[in-house]
Amino acid sequence: MSGQGRALAVFAALLLLVTPALAQGPTPEGTTPTPTPAAAPEPAAAPEYRVGAGDVLDVMVFGNEDLSRTATVQTNGAIELPLLGAIPVASLTIGEIKVKLTALLAKDYLVSPQVEVKVREYQSQFVIVVGEVNTPGRKPIRGRTRLIDVLVEANGFTPRASGEILVTRTDGTFDGGAKTLRMRLGSSALTAQDQVNLELPLRNGDIVTALPKYYVTVEGEVNRPGRYPLEGDLTVTGAISIAGGLTRFGSSNLKVRRIEPETLKITILEVDLKGVRKGKQKDPPLQPNDVISVSRRLF
Repeated sequence: MSGQGRALAVFAALLLLVTPALAQGPTPEGTTPTPTPAAAPEPAAAPEYRVGAGDVLDVMVFGNEDLSRTATVQTNGAIELPLLGAIPVASLTIGEIKVKLTALLAKDYLVSPQVEVKVREYQSQFVIVVGEVNTPGRKPIRGRTRLIDVLVEANGFTPRASGEILVTRTDGTFDGGAKTLRMRLGSSALTAQDQVNLELPLRNGDIVTALPKYYVTVEGEVNRPGRYPLEGDLTVTGAISIAGGLTRFGSSNLKVRRIEPETLKITILEVDLKGVRKGKQKDPPLQPNDVISVSRRLF
């Protein structure tokens, strides 16, 4: 099995451990919410790893063991080698370093030198993984690092995860100029779109945030009152539909109680379902922790 196949298999196994967090259907809390897979652009090929200060390199000169060294890239971007002294290598790929060292040795010291360079320790570049993963923190970039690689290293999602991931690029942008990409993974059975999302190449400084599940509450005269996952652009009429619609006693005049997260101020939105259906009133989008109250009609 290839490295890519192993990573996907490991991640699928991790998803199985948190199936309630990423399972099927929008229903009340405690059952199985349905994620809506978000389309992601086809990932570009990951750029080759470029060496930086702190990386440890194995430099091997075949047939000349005395010239072979394990060297650390210093803060000035150079490594120290016999005969050659300090050689700047920062920002070069492994292939470029190999060509450079081969040319320098062939110029003054050896005939047709055979040089091999490998990264022993990746220490110069990192991504940050935060949010609802089991092992958040700084994850080193090792060569062509993809989103799936750092999620596996973070030991997958916690049960509180929504399956929605936000990737923020602190240095540069993604294709198309965006600074952030938002995507949602499906259930424990990875879809083709999930695999495209997981193949997203990462670069130094990227921040990967595993977002938590958010909920809204529908109470009063509905057929299935309870807490429901807030997914996508859920609106008041959408939440009422998920809650099974109004009972025969339910009033079409609803109230949405909202607590502003910054000020903690309570706002009451009044919504007329009949007016929404007739296009006379907008169908308000919901925010985390909104409470929709359906009162009993007055006869």
